Amino acid sequence: MMKKTKTTVYDVAEHLRTPEDMAAYLEACMEEAGGNAAFIAKALGDIAKAKGMTQVARDAGLSRESLYKALSGERSPGFDTVLRVIDALGLQLHAVPAKG
Repeated sequence: MMKKTKTTVYDVAEHLRTPEDMAAYLEACMEEAGGNAAFIAKALGDIAKAKGMTQVARDAGLSRESLYKALSGERSPGFDTVLRVIDALGLQLHAVPAKG
């Protein structure tokens, strides 16, 4: 008889503890996104969840519900929303020359 393996849902937000972790995660997601804005929005949602959605929403000047919708990964939020959330998360958006 085989022993049952118990699994749990992986939640990346549980592993985003420091601003450095959050920045590295967002950077990696931006590299993997391939232009998919909803994918980046979902990454921002993971970081917002780790920091606390209520506080991030307040700091971004959005309702908690609007923030959840914008960062669900089901749609692409407006760039103004992305910028407000990045600022509320205590992160900065940087530009560097493309590789290659």
